[in-house]
Amino acid sequence: MKQVGWIRFIVLALAVVLPACRHHVDAPDSSARWWKGNLHTHSLWSDGDHYPEMIAGWYKDQGYHFLSVTDHNAMQAGERWFRTTTNRGGGVALDRYLEKWGPDWVQRRTRNGTNEVRLRPLEEYRGRLEAPGRFLLIAGEEITDRYLTAPLHMNAHNLRHPIQAQGGTNVLDVLQRNADAVLAQRRETGQPMFPHINHPNFVWGITAEELMQVRGERFFEVYNGHPSVYNEGDAGHPGTERIWDIALTWRLAFLNLGPLYGLAVDDGHHYHTNSVTLSNAGRGWVQVRSRSLQVNDLIAALEAGDFYASSGVELADVRRTKDRLVVEVDPQPGVLYRVEFIGTRKGFNAAHEPLTAGNGMELRVTHRYSPDVGAVLATVDGTRAEYRLRGDEYYVRARITSSRPKHNPGRPGEMEAAWTQPLVP
Repeated sequence: MKQVGWIRFIVLALAVVLPACRHHVDAPDSSARWWKGNLHTHSLWSDGDHYPEMIAGWYKDQGYHFLSVTDHNAMQAGERWFRTTTNRGGGVALDRYLEKWGPDWVQRRTRNGTNEVRLRPLEEYRGRLEAPGRFLLIAGEEITDRYLTAPLHMNAHNLRHPIQAQGGTNVLDVLQRNADAVLAQRRETGQPMFPHINHPNFVWGITAEELMQVRGERFFEVYNGHPSVYNEGDAGHPGTERIWDIALTWRLAFLNLGPLYGLAVDDGHHYHTNSVTLSNAGRGWVQVRSRSLQVNDLIAALEAGDFYASSGVELADVRRTKDRLVVEVDPQPGVLYRVEFIGTRKGFNAAHEPLTAGNGMELRVTHRYSPDVGAVLATVDGTRAEYRLRGDEYYVRARITSSRPKHNPGRPGEMEAAWTQPLVP
């Protein structure tokens, strides 16, 4: 069994002072309310199959309050034309675009015998969609990098300038360099912005041991609606919730890096046909409690952990005080709910072991950890649940599951769920 000594040495070399943030909210601002948003989706600026105005309009019509379109290594700025003859959305995308936005808005040309449509930059179309207190568009980018066969993707929100993929000498180095680039732009511009790590189980790109060590990073995707990202893991890889608990425990118990918050996102690419095999819109979102629908207020609330992630379950309230985590579900008729409080207690069994191949070579997959890590501390069936700290918890978070199957699921048999952020004493 491997012990935690190796990580203790790493943290001495790598630890940095993070900006101060709250880990509990004693009394939420009475003027604050919940704002629904999606922080990961794609358009024709990269590998999505629809025009960004159409995608943003769909989210607005569905009652979302904010959206960050995060195309691969692109910020929807500058001049770009798209060949309609090779349109990923087929002719239907252009037909719907013309119908909704009109021929005066849709700019077309024929160049060297090829029909093209100009992709409108964010700054040109946001004025026709944004509405104060109703809908906000946040500039974003999916910084798309890799190390060997591992795809390493990191979203960045409210950027002022695009960030080039930084590369690196190993998985952790790539993640750290890209996070550092976002945080450097934040310092240089004074503009609030943040990175978040995407789908760690996509092609099994990121292990818990790598995720836990990224300095300055506060967010990762615990739920991603793309059917190819393996939220649930498999026989040789833990699911993203298990990865979350391992990373949380080590960051709080040994690394002094602060909590990691869990996001739910769509990662939408396909907007014309709904299927369990396609990455559709509307599968995962966050509800952020903020006093306004202003980007600075939203980012402040996110960084304080004053939000929850959802794949369908709606919460009426979440309260994290110094000694309590309280969850109140906004129930739907005929639906049953279960609230599980999950955490790790001090004195837990910290031993862990790597997985090895038949020849004894260690595999680059998340180690096997004790069930003490991320244990279910209490379970409540119903729409209201409360956990009072015993005093020996490193953190406590809540998972809320329902008896209702998810509409347009990302995997067969998926049920609606929600996740609160951890209460850290």
